[in-house]
Amino acid sequence: MRFTLPLLGAIFLGLTAPLRAAEVPSSVFDARVYGAVGDDATDNTAAFSRCLAAVVAAGGGRMTLPTGVFRGRIIVPPINRPAPSWVSIEIVGATEPTPVFGTIGDFPLQNHGTIVKCLAEAGPGVISVPPAPSSLYGGFSAVFVVLRNLDVRTDDNPRIDGVDLRFAMQAKLENIFINTGVYNVQASRPTHGTKGLITPACNNAALTILRQVVVTGYHTGIVINEHTDADNLVVASNARGLEFAQAHHASRLGRVGAYRNTCHVAVSGACGFSIEQLNTEFPGRGQTDERNAWQTLVCDVEDPRNLANADLNFWAVQGGVGAVPNFILQGGANIRARRIGAPK
Repeated sequence: MRFTLPLLGAIFLGLTAPLRAAEVPSSVFDARVYGAVGDDATDNTAAFSRCLAAVVAAGGGRMTLPTGVFRGRIIVPPINRPAPSWVSIEIVGATEPTPVFGTIGDFPLQNHGTIVKCLAEAGPGVISVPPAPSSLYGGFSAVFVVLRNLDVRTDDNPRIDGVDLRFAMQAKLENIFINTGVYNVQASRPTHGTKGLITPACNNAALTILRQVVVTGYHTGIVINEHTDADNLVVASNARGLEFAQAHHASRLGRVGAYRNTCHVAVSGACGFSIEQLNTEFPGRGQTDERNAWQTLVCDVEDPRNLANADLNFWAVQGGVGAVPNFILQGGANIRARRIGAPK
């Protein structure tokens, strides 16, 4: 059989022509299409929920947010059984946030980048995963949550959490700045027990990955639950920087910066972990005033019940002085803390 040149061309075009947009199932959902407005005034909670419902209905995907200040809460819908599989939900901002933190001075936070903001005095966190009523296991939602390029804000001395993922099965966070709307040195004493970030607590198929995450101004900066792998974390001006909770699986943290926390690392449950490089700085003479005197260091590690088995390498700096050998360990009989460069 002989084919004419036009016929061959038609066959070729039919094989290579791209599908029309209507024929391609979308996995990327712009929150503005569902009514979200980044004007620092509109409550976008319902718009976020409509967008995430569409993501779930599509079997997973990405909700995108452009530059702007988006007020409201992002509540990831619970994935109940019988679900055919876990669902991946990504929530992604337009650009990486500028993580503004330090140990002296005052640098007002700006409204640049993608900011999700909630100043409520009660209720769930700014971003949260509620428990699943018909869960396969322990109330955990069958969802893998990915957060990227977001500035998450509450009020100074927050009454709600920043990001609460304890009921997610798995999570990955990258380029996330969780704060209270003020430069950390100027943060008010946190008195409401709220947390900047709570990682998934599921001990079945546990997985949490954290990269470039900064938390400032909360009672507890980051609660480390099951099987967390992290690097380039900063916890600054929190009552407790990191809290290691009850966990069956050990966690590994690479470089952690802990600055102006009352306690840099606290242990609240039996756990195992390693911190490859804990860089701490505490205020020196004349670097606190009546407003931020609460940021004076009480201890580097608090484990009064000796619940942790841990390896930790540290480097301490005192403001206005420089590197010092100081390291205050309260309890922690099974924590092997070593200054960088010291003999093993």
